[in-house]
Formats: sequence, C-alpha cells, structure tokens
Amino acid sequence: MWGALLRRGGRGGGGGLRALAAGGPPWSEVVSEAEKIVGYPTSFMSLRCLLSDELSNIAMQVRKLAGTKHPLLDTARGFVYDSRNNLQMRGLVILLMSKAAGPSTAELSFQHNMVSGIYSSQRSLAEITELIHTAFLVHRGIVNIRELKACDGPLKDMKFGNKMAVLSGDFLLANACTSLAQLQNTKVVELISSAIGDLVQGIYYENSKSSEESCLTDDISIAAWKEQVFLSHSALLAKSCQAAMELAKHSTEIQEMAFQYGKHMSMTHKLHSDLQPFVKENSSDTVAFSLNSAPAVLHQEFLGREAWIKQIREAQGKENIMDYKKLWEAIKAGKGVTAAIDLCCCHGNSALAALDCFPPSEARTALANIVYAVTRFP
Repeated sequence: MWGALLRRGGRGGGGGLRALAAGGPPWSEVVSEAEKIVGYPTSFMSLRCLLSDELSNIAMQVRKLAGTKHPLLDTARGFVYDSRNNLQMRGLVILLMSKAAGPSTAELSFQHNMVSGIYSSQRSLAEITELIHTAFLVHRGIVNIRELKACDGPLKDMKFGNKMAVLSGDFLLANACTSLAQLQNTKVVELISSAIGDLVQGIYYENSKSSEESCLTDDISIAAWKEQVFLSHSALLAKSCQAAMELAKHSTEIQEMAFQYGKHMSMTHKLHSDLQPFVKENSSDTVAFSLNSAPAVLHQEFLGREAWIKQIREAQGKENIMDYKKLWEAIKAGKGVTAAIDLCCCHGNSALAALDCFPPSEARTALANIVYAVTRFP
C-alpha cells in the first residue's frame, strides 16, 4: 500500500530515500555538522534557564530522589547525558530552517540583527521551543499514585517526586511563556500557544490509551495513530518552524512549507523510534516495545481485529501473564514492520518535498540529511 508513494527522490543529497536508507551519514554525525552550520551548540540551547537560581534550588530538591524509582530521575539524567543527541533536536531544526530560508525582502533592513544568517528572535524561538519540550518531558514523569505497586518503593518518595515534577515543569513552561511574550509578535504567540494546547491534548490521549493497555485489545487505526502523534510529537516542531518564518516576515507559502517539513520530519522521527525494537540487530532489546507503536498498530490493521485478539490469547499463559516475546515475534513476522518502514520513508519524502522551495545551501542540505538519518534501517 505504501510502496507506491516512494517514487520521489530527495533533493540536496541525491537519489531516493529508499536508496539512501542503507547509507547516508549517521544521526550523531548529522547533528554535529548541523551545529557547525548554525554556529550554535544546541547542547547549550536552554542553558541560561537551566542554570538559573530558581531551577538550581529545584535541582537540589530533586537530588533527594536519589535511590528511589521515580521516573523524574531518568528524565534528569537525560538532560546531563543525551547519548542519542535527541534532546535539542527541535531547536536545531528551527535554526537550520531559519538559515535555509534566510532574510525575506521585507526584512532586508534588519540584517544587522543576524548572526550566522539567523535572527536573534529566531534563536530565542529555538530556546523557547526546547524549554516547552523539556517542560512536558518533566511533566511526563508524574506517576499515577493509584497504579503503584509495592516494588515501586515508598509512597512518600513517589509523592515527593510528583511535586518536584510539577514544580520544575511549570517553572520551565513559565519561562518559555515569558520569553515568548518578549518576541512581541502576536501571530507567533498564537502559533506556539496552540502547539502547547496540542501537546496537552496529545499527552492526555496517550495516557488514556496507556492506562487501558493492560487489556491488550485496544482498537486503534493508523489514521488515529497519526492524529495522536501529530498532537503529541509533531505540532510543536511544525508550528515552531512556521513561527520562525513569520519572525523573518516570509510569505504564507514559505511558512506553510516550513510547517510541512516540521510535521513530516517529526513523524519520520517518531516512526523511526517506534521501529527500533523490531529492526535492531541486538536481540536483547527486542521485547521492549509499545502496543501503541506504529508496527503494532499496522500489524493489527493487516491482521484484522479477530485474528489480533486470537494472537493475544495465544501469547497469554495459563495465569494470563503476557509473553511479550511471543507477541513481538508475531508482529515481526507480519506485515506491520515493513509497512511502518514504508510509512516512515513516505513522510520522509514529504519532508524533502517541502525543502524544494528553499534555495540550495548548507542549511538545506543539513535539513535533508536529518531526514536521511532517520530513514536508515539495518
């Protein structure tokens, strides 16, 4: 079904996405080269906020969680050591998009405000986007007290961790909103505010699904999956890319293409992430997968609901304990994984098509390389 959509080759790198899926630069190399192009190490994107006195006080309190099993600790570790270079990806894309588009004819008189081809307001927007993303990452660390088990540790530790997650996430979000107001652009404020609303809606949808995942028979279509992923993963980047074009006074057409790139690139990134448990050569990671991931959803669609429920029952033992290894093998043997790879490449091609309206440049090539990096599969 998806194979027919993979006819177009990407520009800026040569050849089709399918041909580059086995080659092309790895993700870490792409990020490193992109940071050189924008002249801004994104590992320091939100450093001014993270080193503030207020957040330092919160960090001191978070240290009290050491030795507990609260998920906020894992989030905090990710800020310090991000081995996959995923944490600041959104800000980097916004800076690359800003440089690829350059100044508009309406803003030529303000070029003295540009550094490395990027307006200071666009750099601020990249920091704001990262703060919003980080705030929601922290808020995702809040645990449901009612679902805790004895093995999760003392209840008081979990309650304290929840308070810290709420406080630190709210602090980051408040800083982002303050900086957003300082941009003094009503349309940009509207775009980012709507993206925050999309995030809230998407995460609420995610949580409602995960709480029902124990029944293992949740009927979700790929169309519904796409809608949920757009809200929780794509909307912030897509609307931030559009906002970056608005800050440079680019046309509505350019703003739309920036939106489309952000949308499709983040969809590609999410699909790539969902596919890792099924395509990794390291077998030790093969069982850690979500039943709401794209390969599982597509597998269910190809199989049919009755056959899917039958597979689930076959994977359940005598005590109704799920054998996820067996379920993983069933999904991997079906058509869902191949269809998810094709869908990933399809969104990647759409992201590359959106770059056609920008003039050839190092920044545009870097944006294309990001797409190629997340469509590489073993």
